[in-house]
Amino acid sequence: MISQTGFVLSFLKYGDSDAILHCFTLEEGFQSFFLKSVFTQKNRKKALILPLSMLSFNCRKSKPGVEINSVLKFELEHSYDFYTDVKANTIVFFVSDFLNQILKHENSNPGIFSAIEDFNRNLDAQNYRSHLVLLIVLLKIQGIAPLHSSFEYLDPETGNFNLNGTHHLFTKEISSLWKQISTSENPYEIKIKTSDRKQLLDSILVYYHYHFTDFRIPNSLEIIQQIYE
Repeated sequence: MISQTGFVLSFLKYGDSDAILHCFTLEEGFQSFFLKSVFTQKNRKKALILPLSMLSFNCRKSKPGVEINSVLKFELEHSYDFYTDVKANTIVFFVSDFLNQILKHENSNPGIFSAIEDFNRNLDAQNYRSHLVLLIVLLKIQGIAPLHSSFEYLDPETGNFNLNGTHHLFTKEISSLWKQISTSENPYEIKIKTSDRKQLLDSILVYYHYHFTDFRIPNSLEIIQQIYE
């Protein structure tokens, strides 16, 4: 038997009552888990399967060549209050959708795991700009964050700061936010004006498009943009 702790990124109902969970775990990185009979009427643990919920799993060791671990038992590792907050809940769905895409081939990375923990903790404290910070922090952990310089305009394609702007979304103000977030020791404390948040998010999507192969716009983008209106 093996034990793992991970954040739920997505799940797929399998048959009438089973499920396949995709999670990012501390021990192995991106992992898939098979949960038998979790959606039966009497099983109360189905309520634990929420985006970015932190769960601990006890699994039967997979046979060689089998990528999905069969779960014998799972428990809630940490509870969060943000699921009762409509705005925070919207952010959680967007971030889990985003992470499910970009972490699919990621092995164990304690830095990323800690970054998701930090995000959850800040969102729990009603920091509604925390998703913007997380997505830039992850670039830094993965070694593809912008290279810093004294210039004021970020070029999203090269990841360099230039004397003049090269993309309409990367204004002096937005480029400055990128620089602040990626260099700060406490990025969640950085203030981001509500009027800048939609443009900053759009700029982040552009940057990921240039630096992640086959990156797609998350389906939940339209929903999260409504919180800026």
